[in-house]
Amino acid sequence: MKIPKRLQPLVDEGMVDEVLYQLMSGKEAQVFVVRCGDQVRCAKVYKEAQKRSFKQAVQYQEGRKVRNSRRARAMSKKTRYGQKEQEDAWLNAEVDALYRLAEAGVRVPEPFGFVDGVLLMEIIADGEGKAAPRLDDVTLTPEQACSYHGKVIADVVRMLSAGLIHGDLSEFNVLVDATGPVIIDLPQAVNAAGNNSAERMLERDVDNMRRYFGRFAPELLTTDYGKEIWALYEAGDLHPDSQLTGCFEHDTESANVDELLDVIEAAKEEEWERQERLRDAEDDD
Repeated sequence: MKIPKRLQPLVDEGMVDEVLYQLMSGKEAQVFVVRCGDQVRCAKVYKEAQKRSFKQAVQYQEGRKVRNSRRARAMSKKTRYGQKEQEDAWLNAEVDALYRLAEAGVRVPEPFGFVDGVLLMEIIADGEGKAAPRLDDVTLTPEQACSYHGKVIADVVRMLSAGLIHGDLSEFNVLVDATGPVIIDLPQAVNAAGNNSAERMLERDVDNMRRYFGRFAPELLTTDYGKEIWALYEAGDLHPDSQLTGCFEHDTESANVDELLDVIEAAKEEEWERQERLRDAEDDD
């Protein structure tokens, strides 16, 4: 096919030899299948900030470190340069997260390079060598659901042990290859130690997975891995190979009404955003 303008620099640099076809076009990026020597890979072309629908919300960026003090000052002042630097930091977050998580043993696409807003990475394939489906597009047996749920939760633990939380984990950003689930889409990855919303985001990620897999294996609906994982993390006892029970003893002390109302409002907003992603996914199909 004709080489898209945004992929031309990778062709010029010899990183890509041929653009085979477009795999998908979403609200945040377009993904192309490309040939690199004798390897077939994916090229994720991020859309410009004004054309993307995902909000670069403060709650996701809180706690992210900017090594260069000049860049940090510019980003805080919202100048044109600062906005460009903020955009670059947002895009680089996924690249950094992929390298960090792959090293931690989390099943994510292997990254191969990032040039001018284009991420070159491993193509996730199913058992027949075709592009792997999203978790939402597969039907599972109860046994598969329990197995895949266990693998995702183990990866959530490895992620948190590496200091990161996905922040937007759902059946729409998990692919299923020949060996099981593969976590994708990490530009909003959260710094667990420096973000005040980290606990809530972790529990939301885990609860999304519980609800989805619980459709096929109802026994999963009674588990509470999110709170158990966070309690271990907060106590400094969480490790990549931590053995979990899925149980958590809840605090029975009187609740703070104001905090409870804040949680309810946050849950409403999260549900609204989840419904938006559902509608976006249907539009992409």
